[in-house]
Amino acid sequence: MTSSSISAKTDAVYDTLQRRMIFITLLVSLLPLLALLTAVHYHFIRVYQNKIEEQIAYRANAHAEAMEQFLKERSLILGAMADIYSLQEMTGEDTLAKIFDIINRRGGGFADIGIVDESGQILSYIGNYELKGLNLIKQSWFAKALRHGEYVSDVFMGYRQIPHFIVAIRRHENGKNRILMATLDPDMFGRFVRSAQVGKTGDAYIINSESIFQTRPRFDGEILSESDMAPNLFGGRTTVIERKNRHGNTLLYAGTRLKDHGWILIVSQNPAEEMGGAFGIRSLWLGVALAVSIGIVLITVFVIRFSIRRLRASDAQMSEFNARLVQADKLGALGKMAAGVAHEINNPLAVILQMTGWMRDLLEEEEFKGSANFEEYRASLRKIERHVERSRKIVHDLLGYTRRMEPRAEDVDVSKTLNQTISLLKNYALSNNIEIQTEISSDLPIISSDSAQLQQIFLNLISNAIDAVGKNGMVQVSASHSDDYIHIQVKDNGPYIPKDQQGNVFDPFFTVKESGRGSGLGLWVIYDTVRKIRGTVNVESHVGQYTAFTVNIPIIIPEKK
Repeated sequence: MTSSSISAKTDAVYDTLQRRMIFITLLVSLLPLLALLTAVHYHFIRVYQNKIEEQIAYRANAHAEAMEQFLKERSLILGAMADIYSLQEMTGEDTLAKIFDIINRRGGGFADIGIVDESGQILSYIGNYELKGLNLIKQSWFAKALRHGEYVSDVFMGYRQIPHFIVAIRRHENGKNRILMATLDPDMFGRFVRSAQVGKTGDAYIINSESIFQTRPRFDGEILSESDMAPNLFGGRTTVIERKNRHGNTLLYAGTRLKDHGWILIVSQNPAEEMGGAFGIRSLWLGVALAVSIGIVLITVFVIRFSIRRLRASDAQMSEFNARLVQADKLGALGKMAAGVAHEINNPLAVILQMTGWMRDLLEEEEFKGSANFEEYRASLRKIERHVERSRKIVHDLLGYTRRMEPRAEDVDVSKTLNQTISLLKNYALSNNIEIQTEISSDLPIISSDSAQLQQIFLNLISNAIDAVGKNGMVQVSASHSDDYIHIQVKDNGPYIPKDQQGNVFDPFFTVKESGRGSGLGLWVIYDTVRKIRGTVNVESHVGQYTAFTVNIPIIIPEKK
């Protein structure tokens, strides 16, 4: 099987694995989310509907109580006037006009007032109609007022030929009954009823026990016309029902029976209007759910593809690692062979060098100095020594390729290394109009360290400071020492590092530079290198002032040679 066919087969396996992982992950993630959203949505709509029903029921009940209180107050006012004044006094129009003024100031809403005897004759009247002298014996409300003593009639036309209703109070005086009657202002009462309606589709009206409108509805109907709402639909104090109206629209109806009256206050509302908020929230939920679902899909695809890529990369690295192991084994064998060859070559080279040294000593004797070929002998010995050294270097390089050579500590003049590094970067800084100021102590001790590593640390720190300044700035490099450490500080007046990021600047791949301008490895290399030489490095940054990196290099006194 060729390598290309093996690679194709491996790719197919990974593609299949990726598709299955994406499918299973999305299934496990989205199904519970969908079930949860469905349950929450259903519960929310149900709760919202119940809330609307409770609101309309509360509005109907509260308004019915207000209407009952309104009618009760008018009956009490009329009853008080009937108790205060006698029949003879109230038959006088001046007294009756005074009573009419009092009841309108105390309660308001009265359109006219009159006194009726037990035969139905209107004895006295104050109002906008010519009713004095008319007989009310045939009016249905009159008989009920005589029988009950206090009565609020249904709406009727009567002599006035307009829809109105009467509040009547009966009193007994000198063996005779008299009735104090007053008409309530139908327009004012209608406005009072309609104040219970809300929104564009809301309505509020009163029907009596025969389903006749007692007030004008907002839609479809007039006073004294027949309503399509049957009174038996509403039981108890307040009942909420849902039914279609004449136009086929589904409405909520809250009906409240008024105490001591045969009236029913009906408040209606289209739930769709009130559900507008719920629909808005539902749309928001659907949008959020869609966004979350898209996010889950994208994250799932990204994470799984990333994981598969990492898996492929790990597989490739493992294959490469195995290949390197094989190669390392080969190199190990080659190294052993090269070491043997080098040993065999070094031995004759050592003998040759020894012999050339002996020959050089011989040339210094008198008998050879007088030889005509003396200089030629010396030149030949130098050539032999030069080529032997060349051969020894080749052998050393061969050993370097076949085995790892550990670096050796050396005597390092930190001041000299630092100045050399600054010289390398001075022209780069000047090209950006950046001044490098130095304050290097003259008594820095010679230490045992790795000059190449120290130079790499200084180079990275100073070049980072120059990059941070950008143009037209200043970089300060100072060096001092204490008993145990040499302190190298590189300070610049470029942009500061935010306090919440200062703890991360030495992390690998972390950078505060613009995208594409830094790999995020420079400070990490500095940190790692300083740590290897058992030193420390820290950062200090203040907004609008400076940013400073300080490297503390341990003072290790070189051994005497």
